[in-house]
Amino acid sequence: MSGAADTPIQDIGLGQSRSARLAPVRASMLTSMGIAIRSVIVVLGLAIVVQSLIVVQARPQDLITGFHGMVDMIRRATPPDFSKLPDAVWPTLETIDIAIFGTLGGIVLALPLSVLAAANVSPARWLYHLARGLIGFARAVPDLVWALLFVTAVGLGPFPGGLALAVHSLGMLGRLFAETIENMDMAPIDALSLTGASRLQVFTHGVMPTVLPAVAGIGLYRLDENIRSSLVLGFVGAGGIGFQLLTAMNLFQYREVSLLLIIVFVLVFLAERLSAICRARLA
Repeated sequence: MSGAADTPIQDIGLGQSRSARLAPVRASMLTSMGIAIRSVIVVLGLAIVVQSLIVVQARPQDLITGFHGMVDMIRRATPPDFSKLPDAVWPTLETIDIAIFGTLGGIVLALPLSVLAAANVSPARWLYHLARGLIGFARAVPDLVWALLFVTAVGLGPFPGGLALAVHSLGMLGRLFAETIENMDMAPIDALSLTGASRLQVFTHGVMPTVLPAVAGIGLYRLDENIRSSLVLGFVGAGGIGFQLLTAMNLFQYREVSLLLIIVFVLVFLAERLSAICRARLA
């Protein structure tokens, strides 16, 4: 009887001692696996960096040998030709208005699509996927490509630039608006739905008041980005100061180029500061 009673106790003791002996082995194996995984990640990271340097044909020595050319261009661009300042006023205004038009157009297009693209308020699953697809497509195509398409359709000038920014902003704003709606508090929406409110009433009295501060902040940030983008769109004939900058560069009028670059810097700086101030007041 005594021997039979002692056997389970001895087995338990042996099991515990076996587990205790295996614990350091398991810990060592886990440590080795962690080191191996980290080593693989480091090697892959280095390989990605090396292949990127090879693909872009990085040659730092060319910067040294070509430094005198950059210095010569800077010398020819100074001092800025401020006599051209009156001619730059209208293109600067065009650039600002292209950004405003594109941002407002993007907001108007993005708001209804963002409601359909938000999983928590979308009326149907197929509408959710359709809205997400349209938003993704508008965002995937670069604004320069949109500008080229609209220049082909309506001709040169600021209008195709504004249209390009509106469509591209639809992609960016639609995604951000949809994520904002998905993360909002659903209590007011559920309360309105229980009272028998229509979908339009739920949107105007529930969704919009809840997300309006975030939507306004995102719109202001997008306006800041669109001012930068509108400068580049001028390179493909979409008007604004970018087109004048490209023309001056093609004519080797480097003093005018330096003046336009100063205007661009001031414009971007002021837009960034005004946007930051407005977002801080809305927060």
